[in-house]
Amino acid sequence: MSLSGLLVQLLNGLAGASTLFLVAAGLSLIFGVTRIVNFAHGSFYMLGIYIAYTAVDRLAGTIGFWPALLVGAIAVGLVGAVVEVLLLRRIYHAPELFQLLATFALALVIKDVVLRLWGPEELLGPRAAGFAGSVEILGRRFPSYDLLLIVIGPVVLGLLWLLLTRTRWGTLVRAATQDRDMVAALGVNQAWLFTSVFALGAFLAGLGGALQLPREPANLDLDLHTIGAAFVIVVVGGMGSIPGAFVAALLVAELKAVCVWIGLVQVFGIEVSFSKLTLVVEFLVMAAVLIVRPWGLLGKAQAPSRHASAAEAPLHLAGRRELLAGGALLAVLVLLPLLTAGSPYVTVLAIDLLVAALFAASLHFIMGPGGMHSFGHAAYFGLAAYGAALLVRKAGAPMELALVLAPLVAAAFATLFGWFSVRLSGVYLAMLTLAFSQIAWAIVYQWDSVTGGSNGITGVWPAPWLADKRAYYYFALAFVVVGAWALRRVLFSPFGYAMRAGRDSPLRADAIGIDVKRVQWAAFVFAGAVAGLAGALFAFSKGSISPEGLHVGKSIDGLVMVLLGGVQTLAGPIVGAVSFTWLHDTVARNTEYWRAMLGGIILVLVLLFPQGIAGYAQRWLYRGRAA
Repeated sequence: MSLSGLLVQLLNGLAGASTLFLVAAGLSLIFGVTRIVNFAHGSFYMLGIYIAYTAVDRLAGTIGFWPALLVGAIAVGLVGAVVEVLLLRRIYHAPELFQLLATFALALVIKDVVLRLWGPEELLGPRAAGFAGSVEILGRRFPSYDLLLIVIGPVVLGLLWLLLTRTRWGTLVRAATQDRDMVAALGVNQAWLFTSVFALGAFLAGLGGALQLPREPANLDLDLHTIGAAFVIVVVGGMGSIPGAFVAALLVAELKAVCVWIGLVQVFGIEVSFSKLTLVVEFLVMAAVLIVRPWGLLGKAQAPSRHASAAEAPLHLAGRRELLAGGALLAVLVLLPLLTAGSPYVTVLAIDLLVAALFAASLHFIMGPGGMHSFGHAAYFGLAAYGAALLVRKAGAPMELALVLAPLVAAAFATLFGWFSVRLSGVYLAMLTLAFSQIAWAIVYQWDSVTGGSNGITGVWPAPWLADKRAYYYFALAFVVVGAWALRRVLFSPFGYAMRAGRDSPLRADAIGIDVKRVQWAAFVFAGAVAGLAGALFAFSKGSISPEGLHVGKSIDGLVMVLLGGVQTLAGPIVGAVSFTWLHDTVARNTEYWRAMLGGIILVLVLLFPQGIAGYAQRWLYRGRAA
């Protein structure tokens, strides 16, 4: 571990920090003004590198390499403007989480558009004109292009500072960040201000992607990888703070560089690979910063948005119609294996739908009535599944005992993670749950001797009396019905009313003696245990479990299920889980470009039913009663 090696790694970190800053600065601008958590921002980065590849290939001989790169970034900015005008402008008054759902669907569409236009293979661009060589630093060669990137970051930061502080447009942007309704009241064309901000944010993301063309190949995984890192940078620096994003990008990139330089060391006689920490170091940083400084390094408390969702109507006990509908649904579920005896696939799909419904219901429990948004709920699903698998495979426990103990494993981790998480709110709470989930995923992914690493654990089959899929279906149905009933029963208990009181008015709840944070913590643990039950049922139905069960993609699936069905209804997560899982399965089996079709369907549903499918049905039903 030489000092020259450390210096080279630190310089590599600075080069990477510039790119992270460009993407995060755009994301921070968009959030600061529009309050949209833009999940498609990583897709703009990916578009930037792909469009730059084509622009350089076709235009570099005419206009030169660097103008061609700039063309790619400008094209992404124009795409961002079109997206804002045609899609986002229609949903600014929808609940903020539904805006997130719309941008998630947009990311699916963009991924398949890129796949269709450029194909699945990686595309490596040419060396940068004038910066194809390297320089010697302390006896080591370092790419001259990376030195250019190190300079670009501070230059862009300076230009953004001038734009935001020395122009009328920048003054309006800063004013909208503080109080966008007041800006509209002063006669400013708010719609076009939002469009310009979104276009600039997309341009910065596209520029970050275009500048990476000489360093890394364009591939279809860049969107998800980049959006995760960008979210971390924005949250660590402080939502809406451009200088904060720059500081956070430097901090995260340099810590990664140091981990790579340290490599493998001995700690108390045990070999510890610091280089493996690069998978999770940004989430460790985010968790540490949010625990100490809840608003990020240079952030401030969020101003309340007047476009947030309206207060939810009180929950009501099921009436006669609801009870009849629930009874009919249960009867159909009981008869399903008998009606489809010739199609084992339907039984397998039905088990998947049941597991998804229970997982979504547990997430809805803390998101809707609890008011706590979670981007990391898959942690409890996956950890319980691994707990059940390890009990069966390593400890030799019977399947029945493992299924009972698995939710307790999830509850234990939810107790730890929830203690820190419930002290935050809004986006910061959601991002801290994401950090904990990704830390758990990284441990499971790399702990080969216990978890099987990337291969996971196989041979996790149910007891012999449940070997038949129809028998296991009824077994899972019983647990799912009990789990859903338990969630509903808690909501109509004094604890449930206290939880909703803390969501709707924390100050008033505290004034009448409710310990809001303690109630939220208990709700967090209970929801984690129910998610763990779903995870254990999943593990035994599939016979295996892999790290994907804890990954952010699984958490996003749960989030989509809840939002698609409707946050403000108890039936919402079940309707959303069934709709999303069935659509995913049906579309994926019938078309190569299933992401685009699925994303398009979700976009249509978001535009038509901004309160979710079940939410819209409930409003229509009660409107019919009133008439």
